[in-house]
Order: sequence, then structure tokens, then C-alpha cells
Amino acid sequence: MTPQTFETIRYAVDHAIATITLHRPERLNAVNSAMIRELVAAFDQADGDDSVRVVVVTGAGRAFCAGADLGGGGRTFDNVATGRTENPEEHRDGGGLVTLRIFDLKKPVIAAINGDAVGFGATLTLPMDVRIASMSARIGFVFARRGVVPEAASTWFLPRIVGISRAVEWVTTGRIFDAEEAREAGLVRRVVEPDELLPSAYALAREIADYTSPVAVALARQMAWKLLGADHPMAAHRLDSLGMFHTGRSADAHEGVKSFLEKRPPRFTSRPSKDMPPHYPWW
Repeated sequence: MTPQTFETIRYAVDHAIATITLHRPERLNAVNSAMIRELVAAFDQADGDDSVRVVVVTGAGRAFCAGADLGGGGRTFDNVATGRTENPEEHRDGGGLVTLRIFDLKKPVIAAINGDAVGFGATLTLPMDVRIASMSARIGFVFARRGVVPEAASTWFLPRIVGISRAVEWVTTGRIFDAEEAREAGLVRRVVEPDELLPSAYALAREIADYTSPVAVALARQMAWKLLGADHPMAAHRLDSLGMFHTGRSADAHEGVKSFLEKRPPRFTSRPSKDMPPHYPWW
């Protein structure tokens, strides 16, 4: 696959791991419309490339992402004044376009939060599967302090990650909190020294890339996310049953058992672009 050229982000693939780096360090990686478009395109590229098993997302410089670029002044969020749209029914929040794309991804996504992650910098990480934070990171859902509501579908994601009470506290105060509070609440998986951040993220990515079936991982990720709203475990049972029927007959299942019995690393050959079972996507 021919890589695209990006202006506001960097995209690189090395040994089955794609790294997306937010790259506006002079603006603390603040998001603008170009970054929104490029993030969606980068996740499209990673999803369509069978050589990519895992995506790691981080920021250039001392911040992860400082949220919206406020260089336009007080009308930054005014879609009418900025000429984006005059019809509220047609408007689609840019942050949500990115997080919904991540939500449907077939590859696991690891956030390596290297510094401040506020506004979109925080909500961007919510549909990612694992968040690892540097000890220097600070996080904030600051929207109410800017006179706007949380975006990027974060009012769906955040309560499912940290519970409704903590989510409402964070979004109604808009306060910025440290990485340890985020870890205690379950928002981040672990907090590490700054120089250990990317090695920790890549070590986890390598474990996924080296030892698991690409199709099994894609299905498991989607089953976990899409079943969050199920009313009864029967929905999971029906989906498990379909998944086990199809993956159990696959070459990867045969290889997984054989490699275990032969005490060797597996050599999985499935391709998420071509080998997903017929019930996918089921939602």
C-alpha cells in the first residue's frame, strides 16, 4: 500500500506496528480541520493494510494534544460564523468523525499519552483500547469551561470507561487532573516514566502482533465494543456462537492449536481485509 503524505500528523509502519504521531508541536498538537481529515485517512490506511497489526498514537514534542486550535478567537466553535455550515441538522462534529472511525477499526489501538491531553486530546483517546500515560501527562475534559459541550461521542465512551459519577464530575467541572488520578479511575491502564512510555506501548503492541490471529483479534475487539450496549448476555452468546463456528474452522485455529502442541510461536496467515467471516459486520 502506497503511504499517504500528511501535513499535521506523521504515519509510519515498522514490523507490523503503525505509529500515528500528532505533529503540530509548535501549537501543542492542537487539532484543526486538516488534522481531523488526516486522522481519518490514517486510520483508513491502517485498517486496510494487512501488514499492520496494531496502531500506536502519540504526540510530537511536550504535549499529546492541547485540544482545539483556538487561534481563530472567540468564534472558533461557531460553525455559522466560520462558514462551515448554517444547518444544525447537517453539522457533524469533526472529533466524532475520528472517534467513530476508531470505533469501527479492525486493529487494536494504543494511546501513548506523552503530555497534556485536553479537550479533543482527551476525547480522541476514548475509543482506543489501551491508554498508557507519561507521569508528566495532564488530562482534562475542559469543554464546559469553553462554553461548549463535550464532543467526539465522549458522553457515550467516557461513562463506560470510568462510570457515570466520575465522568459527570470531570465534564461538569472541566478541571485538569494528573495521570495518577486518570489511572486510579481506570481511564489509563498504567503511568510510566516519560522515557518508558513508547517502549511500554510498543512492548504491548509486539505481544499482540507476534502471538495472535489477526482475524480473531479484529473480531474480539469489535465484539467487546459493540456489545457494550447489549441488554442481555444472550446477545453475546449468539455472537460468540457465530464467531466460534467460523473461526474454529479457519486455518488460524488449526495453526493456533498445532503451534501450542508443538511448543513453537504461531504463524497466522489470516487477513482482516479478506478473511472476515460472513456475519461481519453484524451491527
